[in-house]
Amino acid sequence: MPISPNQGSSGGGTLVTITGTNLSGTTAVHFGTRLATSVTNVSPTQVTAVSPSGNGSVGVTVTTPGGTSNPIPFFYVGAPFKQSLSPTTGSTAGGGTVTITGTGLSTATSVAFGANSATPTVVSDSVITVAAPAGTAGSVGVSVTTAGGTNNGLSYTYIEAPTITTVAPAEGSTSGGTAVTITGTGLTSTDQVAFDGNPAPFTVISDTAVSAVTPPGTAGAVDVTVTNGAGTATATDGFTYVAGPGI
Repeated sequence: MPISPNQGSSGGGTLVTITGTNLSGTTAVHFGTRLATSVTNVSPTQVTAVSPSGNGSVGVTVTTPGGTSNPIPFFYVGAPFKQSLSPTTGSTAGGGTVTITGTGLSTATSVAFGANSATPTVVSDSVITVAAPAGTAGSVGVSVTTAGGTNNGLSYTYIEAPTITTVAPAEGSTSGGTAVTITGTGLTSTDQVAFDGNPAPFTVISDTAVSAVTPPGTAGAVDVTVTNGAGTATATDGFTYVAGPGI
């Protein structure tokens, strides 16, 4: 007598389908010693029932005018507990791998980032990974759904990948120290500005502007990059180092 699913939340409420023979006239379904709710005799070979609350492993039995069936195991699963997720930020385009740790995660079937869901990969009862779906810039709640229920309480912040429109002024001394304004988009969460790969001190002015001071460099055109948690924007040959005069 198969039962599907064979596990559900310890809080009850799991709709279970039981198949077998001679099930007509079913009068009761028990999960251990507890009576199921909403029992429906679908056919002589199928009965559905909603599990009551419970814990651990119990035997499910069907009672008809002809007697009570042999028990079939059903496993109660506690609600998941989430401890942390990493990283906590990612691109609005999605696709970044997020690792969630906690307990009771072995039956995870879905992870929701706000209104958007993704299917996780179960690593162990304490670790799952999931590719973040695409989202809108800003913070969203993260919830995990398992056979034991749904739990939330963590958050994930979507950020836009940066772009660079202009670098002004576009040239300065090889000794460094030139104050430069970089304009573009998605600059609020900038965590690095570099000239030819060399990090520069910077200040975020707005989502469309960052000011930076050039580090020393070698004469010639170099790339300017702006990086945040969603990616890196590059202004190819965006700044030109000019050597000082010699006499």
